[in-house]
Amino acid sequence: MNDYPPQPSRRDVLRGALATGASLSLAGGLSSCGSRGDVARVAGGDEWRQFKGATLNFISENTAPTAAIAANLRPFTDLTGINVNIVTLELTALVQRVALDLASGRAQYQVIYADPYQVLAPYQRGLVDLRSLQADPNLPDLPVGLGDFIPTQLDAAGRFVESAPVYALPYDAPTMIWQYRQDLFDKYRDRMADDLGFDPRPGGDRTWEEYFGIARWFNKNATSEVAYGTGHQGRQHDSLMNDFSNVLWSYGGDYFDNGREVGRMGSRNPGPCRIDSGAAIAGAEFYNRLLGIADPASKTWDWDGLGAAFRAGRLAMCPNWHEYAASNEEVLPGKVGYSPLPRGPGGTANMYGGTGVAISGNTLPNERGAAWLFIVWATSPETQLANLRSKAGGGTPTRTSVYELPEVRAAEKRPTSMPNMLTAAAVRQAWQPGKIGLRPKIPMWNECNTAIFTQLSRMLTGSTSPEEAMRSITSRVDQIVERGWVA
Repeated sequence: MNDYPPQPSRRDVLRGALATGASLSLAGGLSSCGSRGDVARVAGGDEWRQFKGATLNFISENTAPTAAIAANLRPFTDLTGINVNIVTLELTALVQRVALDLASGRAQYQVIYADPYQVLAPYQRGLVDLRSLQADPNLPDLPVGLGDFIPTQLDAAGRFVESAPVYALPYDAPTMIWQYRQDLFDKYRDRMADDLGFDPRPGGDRTWEEYFGIARWFNKNATSEVAYGTGHQGRQHDSLMNDFSNVLWSYGGDYFDNGREVGRMGSRNPGPCRIDSGAAIAGAEFYNRLLGIADPASKTWDWDGLGAAFRAGRLAMCPNWHEYAASNEEVLPGKVGYSPLPRGPGGTANMYGGTGVAISGNTLPNERGAAWLFIVWATSPETQLANLRSKAGGGTPTRTSVYELPEVRAAEKRPTSMPNMLTAAAVRQAWQPGKIGLRPKIPMWNECNTAIFTQLSRMLTGSTSPEEAMRSITSRVDQIVERGWVA
């Protein structure tokens, strides 16, 4: 319990936060160090009630899984007597807030939504190795154990470089898949097949070129039904990197050598950037062409904007995070289908955006124990099942045992009371080790990501060619990586 990991230096924090474009007010964020007391602990008795009366602060991105947790906190408070305040922010703002809190030496936020790329990789030294809490005989163990988490997700969301330490428990698992208007594909299937020369049914055996053909067909032939065949999250934002990377990987390109390992376990020194390869440039050329026939508003949308446009009936299809299924079903009940993303010359890839929950290394011993109770509860099979049933939307489980429950298996087909489970068949394929898309998990990712989506945005507006964009990204990423992260 006293094994405090070293905190990130103030220079680490400044570098990371500035990379996100932050305008920082350090006086307010870093000057609050001072004495503070730990929460009280009652020795003996119920292990879940030993920190009764404590208050925890959980900082999270404003996601559907956290909305479901917030709507369902009463069982945790009844079980433990602990109150939990949840602060939800847009991801960039969350990263800035977490960075400042870790550097402050205090733990305003004891529980952290630890995005693997923007929090875990750069600030791993400021998070607790959860094995110390799992081994504490005074604290409850993880139900079903670490082995119940989906292995790829435990590595990607919970570990960094080393295979043993665990810094976060997988909490959500959003993954990009192909979402399409099933009613329109059913209505026009025969006509599309005649015109296009192939069966247009979405699936992992479709190619990106066929996706392009389907989108263009809707643009020309179904304008009374939808405004455009496809839409994308092409805003100059993290969303653009996500959308593009699916195509990049399927064309055989990658950001670094050994990209799958760099994405799964992470690296502090990934080596030279490889996004100027011939395969990567070919992927960029296709992506630029695809966005050329997509809804022009795509260049203003992140994932939320894209999801809203799809639900409004503006688009026939789009790649988006699978956890939008619940909101799709509210607006377009029974009209939406889900499949893995198309393949390219190099195979297929479906961007994974899952995140874990972690504990700040600045927590005091009893605070740390109370925070452990919360993350054990929040990631337990029982809570994940409750989230699936939540009217607040919820996420999808990160535990294998939940997917095996008969009522969850039954919910994969309509009519369903767990609409996100309609995507289960698609995400099972998308999560296979050879098909899951894992962006580089490196401490410098925030800066690299900004360079990537900035140049991609210039490409989409015609300010630069795909080849020039890829070469510019390579040059900038190499500069960032060569400079390194460790102060």
